[in-house]
Amino acid sequence: MANNTKIKLIALDMDGTLLTSNHEVSQRTKNAIAKALEKDIHVVLSTGRGFQTCHPFAKELKLTSYLITANGGEIWTVDKRLLNQHLLQAETIEKLWNTGKEVGVDMWMISTDRIFRNEAPDNFYDYKWLKFGCQSKEQDKLDRMVEDLSYYEGLELTNSLPINVEVNPKGVSKAKALHFLCEKIGITMDEIMACGDSLNDIKMIQEAGIGVAMGNAQEAIKNVSNYVTDTNDNDGVAKAIEKFVLY
Repeated sequence: MANNTKIKLIALDMDGTLLTSNHEVSQRTKNAIAKALEKDIHVVLSTGRGFQTCHPFAKELKLTSYLITANGGEIWTVDKRLLNQHLLQAETIEKLWNTGKEVGVDMWMISTDRIFRNEAPDNFYDYKWLKFGCQSKEQDKLDRMVEDLSYYEGLELTNSLPINVEVNPKGVSKAKALHFLCEKIGITMDEIMACGDSLNDIKMIQEAGIGVAMGNAQEAIKNVSNYVTDTNDNDGVAKAIEKFVLY
């Protein structure tokens, strides 16, 4: 990024990035975000979470523009208008659930109106599906899931922690969602600063003008970033905003 390019949008992953280990936003980070908003900079939560568990934080931070949820599976306005959506087929979700049960991993599935954790609906076809996730501290189980999932066509695999695997429709990513918003707002990816810690953040960090890895980020994320900030428990997001936006 050219030194004189001004950041016009800050894209923030939530878990492991914006939020501390206690799932809170620190006061210093709240202050930095408030100052960025005062400068008419878009602050966009860009998360693997579904809308229901993301929106309360947008409200708390008094954000005014857009939310990227389910790893880019949906794009919303803060006032709850859906702008873009990418769904997984119910048949696929049902197969993924059955595979996970067989392997013995913890699972969650995000539909457009609720989250299922280690439970399945009576009928998968009654819901519209955005994302499937599974996790295990036993690496061999995770490896087996990744191997089984590699036989499926049309899936995008990432993670939001080293111990999990997340599944979206092929081509869905936070970066793609940011391209959509660039077009809508009339800015370029060069004018974005993106912060994250996991594989579901890697594309947006690579493609943003300033890609920031958290101090607690997975090694692959640090390797592709322009800058490594402090950890999520040590005001890493605030420090990045202060350095690149509020200087």
